[in-house]
Amino acid sequence: MTKDVIALTERMPDALSVLAGLLAGGPDLLVESAGEGAVVQLCDAEGRPLVSIEVPLMLQVPGEAARLLGPGAELSGDGPAWWVEARAAAGVPQAEQLAGAFAARLTMLLGGRVWPPDAPGTVGAARPVDVSGITAVPAPAAAQPAVDMLTDKAAVVLQDRPVVPMTSWLSEVLRATVESDRSLQIVTPPHCRLSTPTRLLLQSMPARWVVQDERCGYYDGLTGAVLTWQDDAFAPDRGESGETPVADAFTEAGPTSDRQLSVSFRTLHRPTADLVLGGALEAAWQALTGGLPAGWGTSEPAGLKWSRRQLTELAYERAPRSTWTVVVGTPERPAVATLRVIRTPEGVEEDVTLTVGYGPGEEIPRGALPGLAEELVTRYGLTTMLCQLREARRDLSAPPHYENPSLPYAFVLGPAEVQEAGRDTASRTPLKEPPVQLGPKARPGFYYALGDAETAETAESWAALEGLLRHLRGAPPV
Repeated sequence: MTKDVIALTERMPDALSVLAGLLAGGPDLLVESAGEGAVVQLCDAEGRPLVSIEVPLMLQVPGEAARLLGPGAELSGDGPAWWVEARAAAGVPQAEQLAGAFAARLTMLLGGRVWPPDAPGTVGAARPVDVSGITAVPAPAAAQPAVDMLTDKAAVVLQDRPVVPMTSWLSEVLRATVESDRSLQIVTPPHCRLSTPTRLLLQSMPARWVVQDERCGYYDGLTGAVLTWQDDAFAPDRGESGETPVADAFTEAGPTSDRQLSVSFRTLHRPTADLVLGGALEAAWQALTGGLPAGWGTSEPAGLKWSRRQLTELAYERAPRSTWTVVVGTPERPAVATLRVIRTPEGVEEDVTLTVGYGPGEEIPRGALPGLAEELVTRYGLTTMLCQLREARRDLSAPPHYENPSLPYAFVLGPAEVQEAGRDTASRTPLKEPPVQLGPKARPGFYYALGDAETAETAESWAALEGLLRHLRGAPPV
């Protein structure tokens, strides 16, 4: 399994230090750029990449390295760190040594540490790696440095790290596979987990998390379906009955006392010159965590300090294309959000999913949700919001085993949607409790309580939401 190697340096890598790291393979290797200069590659004599190195990323957010790499990954001191990721080509042992030697040389010059600390090539990094006779994988797989195997149906990426984040190179692979009508398939050992942004994107795209387990072969880390390699891609195995079995490893997880609260909402703004984005997310963060976001970025790790102004400037530069970002919190209160800014004919839309983690004995702020809904309706142009609770890890990562599904807790309809559904329809629903009116009486929104999410069964909770939505759309009850 391919292991990426990461150098966390105390000082900013400059051109000379990066060049010194690249010389870990000696003078016989070629150095080329890819991805419009965002990636530097060490290549064999035929120009095929052995190691791909991302542009250094400054981490200004405390705890971000530990969130993705585990305890002990943070550097000492109050200053920023620089994250430099090197990815070795699959199936070439010397390539892993090259990646490790590059990272080790970089930290020798700039201070810091290598992750993982036992990566091949980190011992004796002052000596060049013997690259004689190395041959990298042939094209077309090597045409995309992050892809380990490319077929007509799938781009397969091998990963072995504590948490698989939506890095810049992985998001680029996801974009390229969608554009080429392929499926992204991430293959990991069973000890790996997905970050929340990675999980959300895999669930919404033609993609699959493939877990390789020594007892049962391959299975889907999000559904448990047993997988086999067929027709150039991993696909669900069909048993003699025609149904796909669930892997035993997927069902072995025990109960957890951790909880997650997730709020997904959309806001719509008029595209005025003084529009500043991120206010709705900031209000939700304050209501549910008691503080503001710590950092953000267009990928993971999210290395920039939170700034609504910088977020707005980036979205403005990318318009009319959409802008997808990750927003993170502090280690004391785990919180992660994805925020997509979309330019539509109606205006500027913000599509947000914020998830907050709670451990045993930590109170979930359910009582803050109606007030949050009121603020989003009156100040930030809320269209809809769905609040959900689930039993899941406090650190917000997704393990490759069964977790209880989310339970809908509340639904919110903004003023424009109330007007579209009809005020009488929106205010008189089949739910047990009447809705709470939000905002001005002349143009209100409504907050709908769907249950307590503690004693309700999953089917009952989702049935209540489905019945509400059918009612709002004017469909007859089932």
